Amino acid sequence: MTPHLAITMGDPAGIGPEIIVKACARLKGRLDAGDLRLLVIGSNQALWNARRAIGIDIDIPETDADSEWPALACLQAGSEGEPILPGVLSVDGGRFAYLAVERAVRLAQAGRIHGLVTGPLSKDTLNRAGYHYAGHTEMLAELTGARGSVMMLAHGNMRVSHVSTHVALQDVPKRLTPERLRYVIELTDGALAKLGLERRRIAVAALNPHAGEGGLFGREDIEISEPTIARAVADGYDVLGPVPGDTVFVKLRAGQFDAVVAMYHDQGHIPVKLLGFHVNPETGTWDALSGVNITLGLPIIRTSVDHGTAFDIAGKGIANELSLIEAIDYAEKLAATRDA
Repeated sequence: MTPHLAITMGDPAGIGPEIIVKACARLKGRLDAGDLRLLVIGSNQALWNARRAIGIDIDIPETDADSEWPALACLQAGSEGEPILPGVLSVDGGRFAYLAVERAVRLAQAGRIHGLVTGPLSKDTLNRAGYHYAGHTEMLAELTGARGSVMMLAHGNMRVSHVSTHVALQDVPKRLTPERLRYVIELTDGALAKLGLERRRIAVAALNPHAGEGGLFGREDIEISEPTIARAVADGYDVLGPVPGDTVFVKLRAGQFDAVVAMYHDQGHIPVKLLGFHVNPETGTWDALSGVNITLGLPIIRTSVDHGTAFDIAGKGIANELSLIEAIDYAEKLAATRDA
């Protein structure tokens, strides 16, 4: 099977158009050889502007949803309004970000594509445009009718899934329930299997410092996590915890586990992004980012770049496409497993 993936542009005013053009140029050999097919969905005008601005002469012909498109093509997500300028936040940017994902989901549900890879969107402009979601994960869950979804970040052997993501810190303990934790453990185990891991060792991070220190710093780890983990072990899952959050990621990096279940957004994101961002010591700025966001629990395959819109550098030709290429690679792996 030749993997056929859609790439949604995200907010056209961000770095999405630029990294898509750069990624397609780097993958041109595979596209020409028929090993891969990519359909870019978003603002065709923003894509054309990005090609011209960075001087990459790659043909990305326009197509429509009903056609048999070539190995590389672009599909307009919605009608163009006022010009969308790099780095300038607008309602149209949020509108295009939503419509691109919606079109990609419908194509996946119809079997026209094997999975989608999403570019970065702005939660601000998305909500300004009237689409009230905390991010891609919640949007995709509603569009696909999924009963629940789980965010997993991946960078090398660092694989981290999350019990909660885009919620206030004060609401995190309410999200830690036996049902939710068990669901995340099961989806994490399934994702590791789809990625080809025969042994799937999962650690559950503690919510509280020192896993509650016997109840001194909170009882969630003792009363919710411990019995849920024990039941999962009894059912055959290779899971351990709760492991204190200040050591669990060091052990993951050392290969003692294959994945970690994090309790909340920053607990899981910080270690992965700390390793994934490459910082230029001379300028003090990051110039590359490695890492992938994978949504578990959906009836379709979805991976994403592990960074934001970077409005501050949009249109300057310096955005790095590595995370997008890795997201495409992960989507290919998951599509091949599903097909098998």
